[in-house]
Amino acid sequence: MSATPHQPAVTQPAVTQPAVSEREARQVAEAAREQDWRKPSFAKELFLGRFRLDLIHPHPMPAEEDVQRGEEFLAKLRDFCETRIDSARIEREARIPDEVINGLKELGALGMKIDTKYGGLGLTQVYYNKALALVGSANPALGALLSAHQSIGVPQPLKIFGTQEQKDAFLPRLARTDISAFLLTEPDVGSDPARLATSAVRDGDDYVLDGVKLWTTNGVVADLLVVMARVPKSEGHKGGITAFVVEAASEGVTVENRNAFMGLRGLENGVTRFHQVRVPAANRIGPEGAGLKIALTTLNTGRLSLPAMCVGAGKWCLKIAREWSSVREQWGKPVAHHEAVGTKISFIAATTFALEAVLDLSSQMADEDRNDIRIEAALAKLFGSEMAWLMADELVQIRGGRGFETADSLAARGERAVPAEQILRDLRINRIFEGSTEIMHLLIAREAVDAHLSVAGDLIDPDKSLSDKAKAGASAGVFYAKWLPKLVAGPGQLPRSYGEFHPAGHVDLSGHLRYVERAARKLARSTFYAMSRWQGRMETKQAFLGRIVDIGAELFAMSAACVRAELLRTTEAHGREAYQLADVFCSQSRVRVEELFGRLWSNTDDIDRKVVKGVLGGAYTWLEDGIVDPSGDGPWIADATPGASEKENVHRPIR
Repeated sequence: MSATPHQPAVTQPAVTQPAVSEREARQVAEAAREQDWRKPSFAKELFLGRFRLDLIHPHPMPAEEDVQRGEEFLAKLRDFCETRIDSARIEREARIPDEVINGLKELGALGMKIDTKYGGLGLTQVYYNKALALVGSANPALGALLSAHQSIGVPQPLKIFGTQEQKDAFLPRLARTDISAFLLTEPDVGSDPARLATSAVRDGDDYVLDGVKLWTTNGVVADLLVVMARVPKSEGHKGGITAFVVEAASEGVTVENRNAFMGLRGLENGVTRFHQVRVPAANRIGPEGAGLKIALTTLNTGRLSLPAMCVGAGKWCLKIAREWSSVREQWGKPVAHHEAVGTKISFIAATTFALEAVLDLSSQMADEDRNDIRIEAALAKLFGSEMAWLMADELVQIRGGRGFETADSLAARGERAVPAEQILRDLRINRIFEGSTEIMHLLIAREAVDAHLSVAGDLIDPDKSLSDKAKAGASAGVFYAKWLPKLVAGPGQLPRSYGEFHPAGHVDLSGHLRYVERAARKLARSTFYAMSRWQGRMETKQAFLGRIVDIGAELFAMSAACVRAELLRTTEAHGREAYQLADVFCSQSRVRVEELFGRLWSNTDDIDRKVVKGVLGGAYTWLEDGIVDPSGDGPWIADATPGASEKENVHRPIR
C-alpha cells in the first residue's frame, strides 16, 4: 500500500535496530521508571524490612454503590457466559465467534473500566477483575481479549495521559464498539525497548510510521491501536520512544499474519506492518519521548488483570479436583484420602485463597489510590502466573491419564469433557505475558532496592567523580546509621504481637504475621549484605535477585491471606474456613521462604555460569548427538525491514 496522491511519501531515514550497549539499554529503562514515591507502599516497605501492617489492615473496602453496580453487571455477565459462550467450539475452531464478541459489546464489556460519561460501565478495579476471572473461566482467550483491550490497550493510557479531546474522540467508541490493541514488541525487540526500530517521522501536522510489530494481541481484529514508535531527534523535537493512537484501518497498515499458539487458541494475535502510515499529531499520547513511561505506568494497574484470570483458573482447578477426587477410587477409598493426592488438593485450595487475597487487596488499594501499588501489582502478576501454572499442573496429575486427554476425546468415549490439559496450555503464557517471570524479577528488584540506590547509588557508579562518591558516602552513612539498627529487633519477636489475628475459636494466624515481620527484616539484611559484597556487580546477580523477589512475593501473599481471613471473619459466614485456609497457605509458604533464604547463599549460580559458557562455546555439542531435529528451515528472527507489505491483509474488524 502506498501513500495517497494528496499525501506524498516521506523520505525515511534508514531504519535499523539501534546499536545499544547494555549500559545504554539500562539507562533507557531507568529513564522510563517512575522516579518518585509520593504515596506509601506496603511492598516497598516490606523489602526495606519494615512490616507496615497498618497500610493493609483493616482491609480496605469498596463503596456500597460500587458494589451494587459491580454485582449487577456480574449477574448479567454470568448469564452470558453460561448461555452464549461455547468454549469447546472456540478451542476446536481456534477462533472466538463474532456473535460472542458482539454480544459482549452489547453487554458493555468493552467499557468495564471506562467512565460512564463516555458510555462505559465505570466499574472499579475490584469488579473489573472479578469480571475477567468470570469470563476467563468460561474461556481464557475471551479474558485475554477483554484484558488486552482495557488493561493495556487504548483506554488505559488515554485515561491517565490523554487530552480531553482524545478522550472525547476515542473513549465512547472503545466503550461500545471498537476493540483496541497495544503494539510495543518487534521481531527483534522484546523486553529491551532501547532497540526499538519502528519510526515516527514528523511531517507537518502528521507523523509517518514505518516498522513491524510482533505478537499484537487483538491486533487482528482491532479498530484502534496504541503504537510505540521512535521519533528521531531533530531541531524542535526531543524525539525518543513515543505513544500514538492509530486507526487500524489506516492506509499502509497491514496485518500480515494471525499467529497460532500452544494455548489461547482463540487469541487474535498477529504481525502488523506499518508503511508510510500517516498519524495526526493530535493522536500522540503525551509528549515525545514519554512512550515507555506511559507504557510502564499503564501496566502498574494493568498487570492486575492477569492474576485475575489466574484466580479464576485456580477456582476451576479446585472445583474439578474436589469433584473428581471424591468419586475416583483407588485401593478401597477415594483418591482424595490418599496423602499423595490430598497434599495437592490442599495446595490448590490454599493457594487459590491466597491469590484471591492478593488480587482483591491490590485491586482495592488501586481503587482507593491511597497507596503506590506498582510493586504490589507486579508481585501479584509474578506470583499469580507462577502459582496458577503449578495448580493446573497438579490438577493434570490428579486426573492422571484423563488430565492429559483432551476434552473432546473424553466426551467421545462417554466421559465428562474436562479440559484440564487445555487450562495447562492456556495458563503457560501468563509466565511470559506482560513481562516474563525473569523480567518481573528484575523490575521488582530494581524497585525494591530503590531506597539504597537513592542514597548510595553514586558509590557504585563507575562514571561518578570522587567528589560525587564522597557526597554519596556521607548521605549513605546517615541513612544506614538510622536504618540498620531497626533490622535487629521488632514486633515479630514479641509473642503477643498481632493478637487480633488469634480470635477465640479460630486457628492462630498471629504467629504467621510475626514470621513475616522477622522474615522482612532478614530479607532487608540479606539485600544489604549482597549490595555491600557485590556493589556494582549486583545487577548481574539475577538469580540472587530473583530469589529476593520471590521471598518478598511470598511474604506479601502471607500478609494478604491473613488480612483477608480476618476480613471474612468479621463480614462473612466463612470466617472459620478462611482462617483455616490462610493458616495452611502460610504454613506452606513458610517452607518455600526458608528454602529460598537457604538458596540465597547456597546455590549453583557460579558453576551454572561456567556451564553456560561451555554450552555456547561448543564444548558440549557431543551431548546433542543421537537425535533428529524436526525444526523447519528459516531465520531465528524474521526480517523486519521497513517497506511496503507483500502479504495479504488478514485484518478483520468485527461488526
